[in-house]
Amino acid sequence: MKPLAECRLYTFIDTEYLRGRDPAAIAVELCAGGSDLIQLRAKKSAREDILRMAREILPIIRGAGVGLVINDHPDIAEEVGADLCHVGQEDFVPNPPRMAFGLSTHSSSDALLAQKAGPAYIAVGPVYATPTKPTARPVTLDYVRWASANVKMPWFAIGGINLNNLDEVISAGAKRVCAVSAILNAPDIAEACRRFRKRLP
Repeated sequence: MKPLAECRLYTFIDTEYLRGRDPAAIAVELCAGGSDLIQLRAKKSAREDILRMAREILPIIRGAGVGLVINDHPDIAEEVGADLCHVGQEDFVPNPPRMAFGLSTHSSSDALLAQKAGPAYIAVGPVYATPTKPTARPVTLDYVRWASANVKMPWFAIGGINLNNLDEVISAGAKRVCAVSAILNAPDIAEACRRFRKRLP
């Protein structure tokens, strides 16, 4: 995979949005559209199912020169040889990963603490209300502006970002974004990725 500093579009294979589709087929489309990172997120799946999906999609993603991120399961990420794992604030504190990881942040104080923990990147959000995390309160563009001015490591804006609000997220200082439902719910996943990429700096 390319260095994180050069990554712009971070996409997802989220089992909540698969609707019976094959994760491997989604991986092909995400790679074809120009994803830089792809996260496997399967919140309600059993460990063995996540492991199976990770093994199926890794050759596709790796073959395209794209980075694979495993959500919530550093042990699976290590076992399959993923590039990174991603953890939330609540998961990181008791069990910091031994491998390269990304860390969710929801405020400037989260970001300051996170940077001291040594993640490869941080996620800044949710910027807007998102069906992916319906109970999470949006951090708004104010946090994106703060991150732009204060966070020197790679960071990705996340949460409710779509082609209708992407320009304002970029104007607030984001160079890298995560997109989940806006891409997985699109009629043409690869084309949705391309449209995001064309607009990113």
